Amino acid sequence: MLRDRRIAGLLLGDLLANVGTGMLLVAMPVQTLSLHGGVPQAIAIGLVEAAPFVLSTVLALAIGLGRVRVPPRTLLVADCVLRSLTFAALGVLAITGRLTLPVLVAGLLLGATFRLAGSSSRRLLATFAAGDAGRFSVNGLLGLNTTFALYIAGPVLGGVVVATAGAGFALFVDAGGALILLAATLACVPQPAETPARTGISGWRILRRRPVAARLLVVEFFFNFLYMPVEVALPLYVSGTLHAGASGLGVLWGALGAGAFLGAALVSRLRNLPQRPLLVAIIGLWALCPIALAVTGDLTVALLVFGLGGLVYAPFTPVAYSFLQSGLAAGEQQQVVTLWTTGATVAAPLGLALGGPLIELTGSTGGLVVSGVLTLLLLPIAACDSRGCAPGRGLRHPEPPKASGRCSGAHRKGTPYVPQPESGRAAALPRADAVAPRPRPHRPRTRAAAGHRFARGHGGIARRIVRPPVPGRLRAFAARLPAGRRSRQESRSSGRGSRRSLIPPARPGTLENR
Repeated sequence: MLRDRRIAGLLLGDLLANVGTGMLLVAMPVQTLSLHGGVPQAIAIGLVEAAPFVLSTVLALAIGLGRVRVPPRTLLVADCVLRSLTFAALGVLAITGRLTLPVLVAGLLLGATFRLAGSSSRRLLATFAAGDAGRFSVNGLLGLNTTFALYIAGPVLGGVVVATAGAGFALFVDAGGALILLAATLACVPQPAETPARTGISGWRILRRRPVAARLLVVEFFFNFLYMPVEVALPLYVSGTLHAGASGLGVLWGALGAGAFLGAALVSRLRNLPQRPLLVAIIGLWALCPIALAVTGDLTVALLVFGLGGLVYAPFTPVAYSFLQSGLAAGEQQQVVTLWTTGATVAAPLGLALGGPLIELTGSTGGLVVSGVLTLLLLPIAACDSRGCAPGRGLRHPEPPKASGRCSGAHRKGTPYVPQPESGRAAALPRADAVAPRPRPHRPRTRAAAGHRFARGHGGIARRIVRPPVPGRLRAFAARLPAGRRSRQESRSSGRGSRRSLIPPARPGTLENR
């Protein structure tokens, strides 16, 4: 029960913080147009829209690709504190008329430093609290918060605040949402000591060990990247093909938002389905949506198609994150999830930058078709290497390399053959079904019984040295030696480990006693 309250409090703070961010989507362009000065309007709006992504992307890449490790709770607290202080100061300057374009760009640049890292930290903290059983549902609720706050409630409330009080007050609302999220984090999230242990491995190395996760990161990036030309083409499509005005564009975006809200609400119903085929189906169905918009000229059909597109598009991010996190260890979550969040977020401005020239070259309907066709090309990437995942589950942990059929030549008779790997760097791993060789019983032998000696030759292999026969002349010569020289020779050869003489002592009845 306590865990459910913590998750509910964190999700509520996330919802209210996203509402403030959604209000800035409407308020910041209006604020920029009122103080751009001699800077062209399009360039000024571009600078303001891009400023929150610069430092936040650098920090997120340092966490995802490097070895910078900060507890998620600390990152989220830092994001809330810095965001609330900076945006409140910008709101005061805007209301008093002292805000300028360079100050606004610098404030957004600094205040959103922890924006991407804080966004991934919210997901990590919520999924850690929910555990493996509740990860899918929590990811679905986070997607529902984002869809409702950023695309429905936030823009509507932002328009009302800008029209009644001014764009500067939207900055205060966003700062207040950050303070609410800060209170929810301090009250509902445990201390960093209770979070899972972190590893020093970068997210890129983890993705290299899991090729399926790396391919899904590519799919995540280009799925969001190829969606952005649709936003550029839609106003031209509504005015040109559908012959509708601003009201038609608003109704069309409302249909997408309603479908996305319904799709995000139904994410928890998809938890029992195989996740990889589900991701492939989402990509394919959304790719058909802009193609269907390009071939229709009726507003009612376009509303139906775009509403179904939102229904299909919304579950993609929660399902992809759940699929990814289910195959990662606890210490690998932060760097990989941060890397994914960065790739998905940075894809948006890059896609918008490409959408303008693409729509100018191909037209609104041609741009919609190109976007859909290029999205269809992601299907083979998402569907390939199905052996890397289990049906209905996430990514598997990497298996040990399979041994080749080459014989190492080290086995002896009586020892079962175990194939060795091709690479010399990898250690020879015995097979799980291999039977250990039976130990041979120890049979002690004496020199007298053996009649031979053992010596260590090349490679440490024991070799049997057979005593060669001694001619009779050498025996006679040894018998004629003086007793002193004979004793000295025997004393030199009597040490431990020394080489014994090959000349045996004389026996009675032999030639020397004659």
